[in-house]
Amino acid sequence: MNFEYNERSKAMIKKVRSFVRDRIIPAEAEYYAWLKQPGQAWTQPPIMETLKREAKAEGLWNLFLPEPEYGAGLTNLEYAPVAEEMGRSFIASEVFNCNAPDTGNAEVLVRYGSEAQKKRWLEPLLAGEIRSAFAMTEPDVASSDATNMQGTIVADGDEVVVNGKKWWTTNAGHPNCQFFIFMGLTDPTAGKHVQHSMVIVPRDAPGVKVVRMLQVFGTLDEPYGHGEVHFDNVRVPKDNIIAGLGRGFEIAQGRLGPGRIHHCMRAIGAAERTLELLCKRATERVAFGKPLTNLGGNRDIIANARIDIDMARLLTLQAADRIDRLGVFGALTDISAIKVVAPNVLQRIADQAIQIHGGGGLSEDFPLAALFAYGRVLRLADGPDEVHRGMIAKLELNKYKGGRS
Repeated sequence: MNFEYNERSKAMIKKVRSFVRDRIIPAEAEYYAWLKQPGQAWTQPPIMETLKREAKAEGLWNLFLPEPEYGAGLTNLEYAPVAEEMGRSFIASEVFNCNAPDTGNAEVLVRYGSEAQKKRWLEPLLAGEIRSAFAMTEPDVASSDATNMQGTIVADGDEVVVNGKKWWTTNAGHPNCQFFIFMGLTDPTAGKHVQHSMVIVPRDAPGVKVVRMLQVFGTLDEPYGHGEVHFDNVRVPKDNIIAGLGRGFEIAQGRLGPGRIHHCMRAIGAAERTLELLCKRATERVAFGKPLTNLGGNRDIIANARIDIDMARLLTLQAADRIDRLGVFGALTDISAIKVVAPNVLQRIADQAIQIHGGGGLSEDFPLAALFAYGRVLRLADGPDEVHRGMIAKLELNKYKGGRS
């Protein structure tokens, strides 16, 4: 196995790393200060638009799409380490127009959308002019089993009628969010994985109501937000159905595979920044006459963090490589494995970094509490750890069926 990134990937890593270090991280204070001002929590900080223009001018735009006519043409394996660099800042992905859930929605429209859907929704999304949301998880059922979904999409002449309650709908609060991709039940009598469909629902369609923004560890994650959204007899043209009725699960599988690579590599980038903060604090702070690095088991903590990050990175790169070569269904074990490993690594290192920082680690003076929350959230987003472990075990046990008792 060749562990060296190719030249195209290395060139992009270098450019993105420099932009994140020199432009984005220094701008974080201005970005968050804007949002804290009265009445501006749910507005777009002007510095974000400035950074987006600069990134676009440098060709650092839509880097996640392997289709060269729409994006940078990077494979999943080439893009993965680039996503890692973006993970060092919470706002970096949006700067490069590479932020979820827009990335997944764009991939859906590129690969499954009609020409009219691409013109109306994909083009402004890729231009960074609008934002989007993905409405799948529901409050009234265990959404770890997506076949429990109760939201409905019912054909009625030239329209479809959409009903349902969704929550944890990221971007629902963003001022530029213009549409939802809603996944719902269309035919309960069909086969288990052909009962559901996806439909584009404009944000301003009659019957769409953002009921509330959900707090995550006491914060609302402005200006993106994670909304509870109710769809009450929402009528949209039948042409808004993506790829055809009954293809919801097929589309979801294609959407989630690359998206999990992106999530995990960003988590690894966040873990690298966390370890960097931990090491700086441990070398600079003195307690009981010694640097923190020389107290307790702190050196073991640092060593284990280094090992964990590197293992998680290699596993994620392997998953990216297998998606490129074998497709999503040829990489199911790898995709599930990284979804368990990467968020847990980030959460564990963030927890240890908080401990090293003492009281400061809990405060907004450092990003550690937010990084801990980010890792914890990822252990539920796109499926909880238990579901992914179950998938890994199922695929592993399948190897032995019929072999011996």
